[in-house]
Amino acid sequence: MATDNSNNPLVPPPPAVPSLPQYPEMIMAAIEALNDSNGSSKSAIAKHIESTYGDLPESHAALLAHHLNKMKDTGELVLVKNNYMKPDPNAPPKRGRGRPPKAKTPLPAGTVSSPPRPRGRPPKPRDPFAPPPQPKTHSGTGRPRGRPPKKAKTTTSSAPVSAPTPATATGAPRGRGRPPKVKQTAVAPVGC
Repeated sequence: MATDNSNNPLVPPPPAVPSLPQYPEMIMAAIEALNDSNGSSKSAIAKHIESTYGDLPESHAALLAHHLNKMKDTGELVLVKNNYMKPDPNAPPKRGRGRPPKAKTPLPAGTVSSPPRPRGRPPKPRDPFAPPPQPKTHSGTGRPRGRPPKKAKTTTSSAPVSAPTPATATGAPRGRGRPPKVKQTAVAPVGC
């Protein structure tokens, strides 16, 4: 439910918004009014705007700096020795950084353009009379690369039997790594 605050004396009316022009318009008007051949500094533009339009927001300095930079980046203004001026209409367009691209020559009518070259190093040319390449073998030894797989334990008793260790006596396979330390039972002291 909307309430009408026009009859309530405790609620102040909303402040009237001053009819200021946009910042780019104020900046261009200030540069035209100052009409300096070397351009106008930021402080001169700010002073002219403050004297012309009295009721400016508190963030006037930040807004002015933002709009000056934005207008400089878009090419509406040119910055020369910390002075802003309108760009010369006869000046060549500003070139970006880096090497300019090569001018493309137009192809004559009726020619078909070849597809672009693929990336990377081109393959070596093949000899048409050479035999086909042999499949790769494992470094000439016939053995595969890498560590050989573990062999399964065989239960043949052809090897001599040695004294059984505690892990093999029970028939359980030994685990990986160092075995845990064996705890010794406490010996009762002999009384004298």
